[in-house]
Amino acid sequence: MTHTRAATAAALFTALLAFFLPATAQAAPAVQEVTGFGANPGALKMFRYVPAGLPSGRPVVVALHGCTQNAAGYGTGSGWTDLADRWGFSVVLPQQTSGNNLSSCFNWFQAGDIARGQGEAASIAQMVDKQLADAGGDASRVYVTGLSAGGGMTSVMMAAYPEKFAAGGVVAGLPYGCAQAAGSPYVCMYVGATQTPKQWGDRVRAARPGYTGPWPRLTVFQGSADYTVKPVNMSDLMKQWTDVRGADQAADTSDTVAGFPHQVFRDASGATAVETYSITGMGHGQPVDPGSGAAQCGTAGAYVLDVNLCAAQVLGHSWGLG
Repeated sequence: MTHTRAATAAALFTALLAFFLPATAQAAPAVQEVTGFGANPGALKMFRYVPAGLPSGRPVVVALHGCTQNAAGYGTGSGWTDLADRWGFSVVLPQQTSGNNLSSCFNWFQAGDIARGQGEAASIAQMVDKQLADAGGDASRVYVTGLSAGGGMTSVMMAAYPEKFAAGGVVAGLPYGCAQAAGSPYVCMYVGATQTPKQWGDRVRAARPGYTGPWPRLTVFQGSADYTVKPVNMSDLMKQWTDVRGADQAADTSDTVAGFPHQVFRDASGATAVETYSITGMGHGQPVDPGSGAAQCGTAGAYVLDVNLCAAQVLGHSWGLG
């Protein structure tokens, strides 16, 4: 009798587990691949993360991985998928293929991939349109960000498709047209290109002829000890996008955030045109702050560095996502 009761209790417990656990597992979304999103002239792959039960009319963030990374790993490691659950938005995660670049770098330096209507830039634009259509997203609240080569491609998307993005966040990335201005992507990365603010701005304006605005605002994160993409690139990004936005190159605010130097450059209307964060002592990577606090996000790993500041959280907050 005792054995029978124990067996019955065990069976009931198992049934309860079977009832509750599958529902939990099924409710947990995952990064998923999307096919058929357009002509895809850049031969990229599209992945996305959509929180369970996300209503229509929510923002979209495009997050571009760095070299040697992949879409899902960057989406989770950077903290963007966690923030999507917290704040209610979807994430588009483009992925490079080895057929395009052996190191899985987005080709921010190739003329055929950075022009409007061509190559990788056009593929990413098609992903945005697909996600807005599928999720009923808010086309006025689409943002783009990325690390390293993904940061370089973020600059590309802001320049070639400015009407699609309210703002962008470049992490350890490069100005638009830097490889062409420097004569080589490596000179751009390690030395920088000698351009005036107007010359930098002209490169962006030439990417979208006749466009009168509004242009996206820009936030830049850069490690002061980054020897892969030198900090001069943050200065050049600031010069490029302050010029595009009609601002000067004198910071209107200089302070610290989480102990790191932070500057704000405002345009003639007083709106923020560019923000910069110099992450003192950080090498090449995405700043994260692992933990469960409101300002924390991300998981440390290769090129994802725990510096007690989560760039994704800072960006999302400044963009009004949460």
